[in-house]
Amino acid sequence: MTDFDPANFANVGPKEFAQLVKSTPDGKLNEVMSGGLRGKILGEVFGRMPQLFRADRAGSTNAVIHWNITGAPDGGTDTYEVVVADGACTVNETPQHDPRLSLTLGPVDFLKVVSGGANPVMMFMTGKLKAKGDLGLAANIANLFDIPKA
Repeated sequence: MTDFDPANFANVGPKEFAQLVKSTPDGKLNEVMSGGLRGKILGEVFGRMPQLFRADRAGSTNAVIHWNITGAPDGGTDTYEVVVADGACTVNETPQHDPRLSLTLGPVDFLKVVSGGANPVMMFMTGKLKAKGDLGLAANIANLFDIPKA
């Protein structure tokens, strides 16, 4: 997959997705995420979270996490809700609960985090990722998912 085709972002498996994000320049990622494919890509990423969830690592974790991805085409923010409860993970496209943790980041940084190409703790320390609420959960969130690496 050497030729960049934005449509590929939503049509590949997790490992291929990670490779595609890693090999695509930030400017192109930003262009894709500020266009018409944004919703499809976000839907695919969040739709995969329940399958990538590691119940064996979650233990007794029960948490509502809001992911706020800025830079929508209308200038707004897309918010997805991830609920970890009783050893399972579910995702809501519209938040329905008060979050224990709220994460806010730009679309390119979001793609890098979910494809294993960025360290969320370093992003927090440099201000690229904003976390509000349970910072212990924020520091551990990557361990709750089997994030493919490119």
